[in-house]
Amino acid sequence: MSKSNVKPATGKLGVMVVGLGAVTTTFMTGTLMTRKGLAKPVGSMTQYDKMRVGEGADKKYLHYKDIVPIADLNDIVFGAWDVYPANAYESALNAEVLKEKDIEPVRDELMAIKPLKAAFDHNYAKRLDGDNVKTGTRWELVEQLREDIRNFKKENNCDRIVVLWAASTEVYVPVDETVHYKLADLEAAMKADDKEHIAPSMCYAYAALTEGAPFIMGAPNTTVDIPAMWELAEKTKMPIAGKDFKTGQTLVKSGFAPIIGTRCLGLSGWFSTNILGNRDGLVLDEPANFRTKEVSKLSTLESILVPENQPDLYGADHGTHTGYYHKVRINYYPPRNDNKEGWDNIDIYGWMGYPMQIKINFLCRDSILAAPLCLDLVLLSDLAARAGRYGIQRFLSFFLKSPMHDYTKHEVPVNHLFQQYVMLKNAIREMGGYPADEAID
Repeated sequence: MSKSNVKPATGKLGVMVVGLGAVTTTFMTGTLMTRKGLAKPVGSMTQYDKMRVGEGADKKYLHYKDIVPIADLNDIVFGAWDVYPANAYESALNAEVLKEKDIEPVRDELMAIKPLKAAFDHNYAKRLDGDNVKTGTRWELVEQLREDIRNFKKENNCDRIVVLWAASTEVYVPVDETVHYKLADLEAAMKADDKEHIAPSMCYAYAALTEGAPFIMGAPNTTVDIPAMWELAEKTKMPIAGKDFKTGQTLVKSGFAPIIGTRCLGLSGWFSTNILGNRDGLVLDEPANFRTKEVSKLSTLESILVPENQPDLYGADHGTHTGYYHKVRINYYPPRNDNKEGWDNIDIYGWMGYPMQIKINFLCRDSILAAPLCLDLVLLSDLAARAGRYGIQRFLSFFLKSPMHDYTKHEVPVNHLFQQYVMLKNAIREMGGYPADEAID
């Protein structure tokens, strides 16, 4: 039997989520229903996946919780911040993702989850207009959020806290070396109330890490994807993960692109379009917010099918365009609400350059796919913290659209779903005291 060197998951785990919308209320309701034995956490790796540990005669297939100490669902306490004052029960009904019969049994628990005032800047999400908001400079917001975390931890008798961003996509914040590269510069900008370079989400991340809580970025925001935040994570010895939950179309892309690559087929173009009608779609209807999402969705393909590595297969020359053509579109379409639809049109070519096409139509439910990711990211980030892992958690790339990586050192992120799965399994093996015995080829 191997020996895990991870601290045990004792006491309560506080899960404080930024944003109490469709994704969050679906995550909370499903977790609470699962606890009562009234629902099944389908889609959650931590609850269902079995992986191999040991080799040869010692080979076993075990659930994650039998390899490493993962927090029990019964020990989770939920909290939230939101610009709208509605409690989790009201928000779950408003989101219209789940049927009433799947919300009612946990009505009391959901009603008790009342959102704290959010650190919000209308300029970062122009389509949202809530009044449950904090006031103050960026630094004052950090101080207020830190106090929120301390109070929540104390009032709910929590042993540990994890902070998860499941709120809207902010407008695109380009990385600025004079502000975002060094922690001292970031802090100075917060104290100077630099609203242009300091997004509200950065206040949450800074507050979480400083209060000893891992931080997970579930939107494509720049937030923790900057060297100053990596420095803070090193200083506080806390894990960070991001960015953007990989739920629908990008999941398909990261799993399907390897088919084209493995089979050595050529790619001339990949056109992706989406329609969705929830609050996320409304916010993304604003071009500046879409830009943030576009950057994250475009990055997936380029590191799986690399034109430089296979010019014959991916270096197709279309007049002025070198390499395959890759386009991503998101359209706000209210009738669909949370049931988004993704279309992928893939133009490939085979033997002697003859063209073929692949069409994928994924009619998915955004929050139903995101909820298990929230659970897994929270439990695995908490695990990483107890294992003494800090900084960027690359093993969590499996769950994220645009995995964090050190671009200052020209590191290329792993976007290939099956390679990401190997990274996830190896990290759990290591934390469980087993050798990380699977290679990423």
